[in-house]
This record gives sequence, C-alpha cells and structure tokens, in this order.
Amino acid sequence: MSTAKKEMPAGAALSPFDAADYLHTPEDVTAFLEAVLEDYDGDSRVIVKALGVAARALGMQKIAKETGLNREGLYQALSGKGNPSFDTVLKVMNAVGVEFRPKPIVRSSRPASSRRTRKAKASRKQVRARRAPVKAKKRA
Repeated sequence: MSTAKKEMPAGAALSPFDAADYLHTPEDVTAFLEAVLEDYDGDSRVIVKALGVAARALGMQKIAKETGLNREGLYQALSGKGNPSFDTVLKVMNAVGVEFRPKPIVRSSRPASSRRTRKAKASRKQVRARRAPVKAKKRA
C-alpha cells in the first residue's frame, strides 16, 4: 500500500454530508435516532439536533402541521442551538414516528446494598470518633 499523498482531481469537490438525505422510512429514522442516543447519550443538544434532522428528512412542513407548531419555530428549536420544551420534543417524536419509551439503565457498578453498607460504616466511624472520651488535662 502506498503512503504517497494523492491529490483530488481538478473540479472535484466534496459536498457536505446531510443525514436527512438518507432517512426515508420510519425504520431509518428510528435506527438513526437510536444510534445518536447510543453515541451521544446525555448530550441534549445533539439529540435535539438529530430529531431536527429526522424532521427535515420527513418534511418540516408536514411535521409542523402534525404538531401544530410553526415551521420556523421548529427549525429554530431543533437546530441544536434552540431549547425546545419537552412537550415540543414529544410532539416531534410522535410526528416522525418514534415513541419515547423508558427502559432500565444497566449499570456496571456495585449493587446499591454494598454502597449503603460502605456509607453506613463510614458514618459509624464518624459517630465513634465524636464520642471518644476527651483526655483530662493535668493540673500543675
């Protein structure tokens, strides 16, 4: 394999990638949003922006009509810079064909019972330390 740098042919240009161009079905949207949630769990701006990409893919005008919200407001709220209400997020999720479904979090840390035991032991040590008798000072 050659490590020489290859130059792009003259006139060749890269076009920006837009995931919305590849989301055609509710299954595509679901897979896209699941991937975003898996990779960026906890980053609400990225998740909201991904929801905006899904809405654009399916037609922002259609989503606006289904949600009862205006199109411009949706673009702004779902841009990643906006701060949509939870109600807006749920309406858009419903309109793009996905549902909000809680599932238990699988944690790899120790069970809660061992955490409580360790805290209880530390607490007992602190109580014992406070109860320790104070040595009397010798008087001269």
